[in-house]
Amino acid sequence: MYRVSSFLMHFAFALSLGVVLATCWVNLSPSSYYDFVEWRVLDISLPLWLLPAESTFTPQSIVTQGLMALFMFLMGKEMWEALIIEGGGLSDKRSFVPLAGVIGGTVLCAAVWFYFARQGDLPEGMSVSTGWPTPIGSDVVIAYVFGLLIFGKGHPALNLLLLICIGSDFLGLIILGISHPSQDLLLLGWLGLPALACLGVWRLFGSHTYGDIKERTRRRGLALWPYVLACLISYVGVSKAGLPPSLGLLPIIPAIPHANRAFGVFAEAEWLLHDPLNRFAHFLVKPLIVILFLFGLTMGGIDMQAHGPTTNLVLICAWIAKPLGFMLGVALILALSKGKLPTRISLTDMTLIAFLTGISFTVPVLSLDVALPGGSETEAARLGLAASAMMGPLVLIVSRLKRGLRRETMR
Repeated sequence: MYRVSSFLMHFAFALSLGVVLATCWVNLSPSSYYDFVEWRVLDISLPLWLLPAESTFTPQSIVTQGLMALFMFLMGKEMWEALIIEGGGLSDKRSFVPLAGVIGGTVLCAAVWFYFARQGDLPEGMSVSTGWPTPIGSDVVIAYVFGLLIFGKGHPALNLLLLICIGSDFLGLIILGISHPSQDLLLLGWLGLPALACLGVWRLFGSHTYGDIKERTRRRGLALWPYVLACLISYVGVSKAGLPPSLGLLPIIPAIPHANRAFGVFAEAEWLLHDPLNRFAHFLVKPLIVILFLFGLTMGGIDMQAHGPTTNLVLICAWIAKPLGFMLGVALILALSKGKLPTRISLTDMTLIAFLTGISFTVPVLSLDVALPGGSETEAARLGLAASAMMGPLVLIVSRLKRGLRRETMR
């Protein structure tokens, strides 16, 4: 198994720096912070077929609805390669085990949210079905940092952790889009636009890079500009359909030519590959460091006085329901299929991974404005999502203690 590239540590540092600065700012001078993130940078009028007639761009909306689509594109690239390339992390029958874990964690997380929401007095503006997709996603960047400290470089559990976190993120955003549909169902017809863009760019360019073809034709298929254009068209279609704009670039990924060998999630070895999909990834790495800093700055401001019922509910789901549901899903699929855990992954490794998925920040925070009605409950949920990162140090301590006990036993 190849080592994970060091750029994920740069992502973690940039995100953390943005969150720390935003948190200091929002607690010391909340009015100026909110004035900044909601500052009307630009008001433009565009045709109705492209965007609503009046579109207001703020620092927060530019980052969350625009730039973070690039981050999700990189996540989608890794997930797609893991699924379809031979030897990828999710390309064999043993991939059903982590997938069952993700589904199990999602189901129990939702069930616990609904249960506690029905038991307690809901804040004004919230219903029982409000906000439940919030804690479903996991934080790829922060979980990687603690996964690296626990498993070490090159351990297959680290790659599996990244794939599970990515899968949870996508499932959470998809559920968010389905559970909070646009009032006009006719808008879903806009999903035909990304479908046509994907099929068109594959037929005209992507398919020309495989098989016995002329070199000139192959080089035309390796150019990046057709896929950039298709991504822009796809982004418009997904946004107009009422789905999270951060998913706007994903439909084009299957049409972009990729390598024929898997090296692992975010593997260092991928820097030696020059297929179009990996070239996109290479180009995005440095800009994403800045983007994640801006995301932390505009969406990561944690109001330390915002604690409320939603904070507790988020933590119950992230710390208890999701890890427990994950392990129940794994146990169920192993019992039904009489299968085995992924290669070189022990039950202890899988349990540690389950609890690390309880770290929920980046992508769950991205969904807050849609999943919750705003105001104090959104800030309370943000506090809970930030506090969920404390699961990382706890899992690290437990793993070190277990390792120490094992060494004592062997002496």
